[in-house]
Amino acid sequence: MREIRGQVADTVAAIRARWGGEPVAGIVLGTGLGPLADRVEAAAVFGYETLPHFPRSTVEGHAGELLAGTLAGCQVLIMRGRFHRYEGWSMAEVTYPVRVMRALGCELLVVSNASGGLNPRLGVGDVMVIEDHINMMFDNPLFGINDDELGPRFPDMSAPYDRALRDAALAAARRLDCVAHSGVYAGFTGPSFETRAEYRMLRRLGADAVGMSTVPEVIVACHAGMRVLGLSVITNLCRPDCLDETGHQEVLAAAEGTSRRMTGIVEAVLPAAAAA
Repeated sequence: MREIRGQVADTVAAIRARWGGEPVAGIVLGTGLGPLADRVEAAAVFGYETLPHFPRSTVEGHAGELLAGTLAGCQVLIMRGRFHRYEGWSMAEVTYPVRVMRALGCELLVVSNASGGLNPRLGVGDVMVIEDHINMMFDNPLFGINDDELGPRFPDMSAPYDRALRDAALAAARRLDCVAHSGVYAGFTGPSFETRAEYRMLRRLGADAVGMSTVPEVIVACHAGMRVLGLSVITNLCRPDCLDETGHQEVLAAAEGTSRRMTGIVEAVLPAAAAA
């Protein structure tokens, strides 16, 4: 972890050479949720390949750009495309952009994903505001020698998702007539979808939705002292006793269909969260 600080400084310098804004929030857009970025008044756009030490996004539905600009009156950094463990990146590489966002001044992280609904109350197109998570990746981005300049050796994870932000997101969803729930997200590495037995296990463990991202970024955000809002779009139903085949195209279509409502929630929450 000790070498990360120097790498982050290189990336920050490359961004600062083209953009002098003071971002209050970093936003990570998941599969099919890129349209939120269209609402940004972009002052600068950075292809991931132009930023030192940045990985490359290889998944369909992930554009591979970092946008710097204004959303809902707030200066933000938006990742159009994230990195996943299943692409072959290390956990440090998966979470590297969060370190950069924090170094640029972001105190808030908004992280979104497309996920499968385990709880029978959840339907395709619903939004789940994440209240907690279960790390089923059997890995952690904080492994190794800790750099105390980045965060504590043993960060508290009793409340990784900010309750006030959760409440604000649920209230915004009600105003927008969007079906939204609060629930627990389970993170697997992927890229294979889960088996029937795994779905049953996750329900017994208390998970409401499952996906292949988010958990690493949230761990690093908590390590860095950031407040976190997590949003899942339910793109498929994980009912082990009546399970249909799931494909990436179906996930993309369902996520894109909900992107407008997700955009409305984020735009409603950002100003108050930034002022807090």
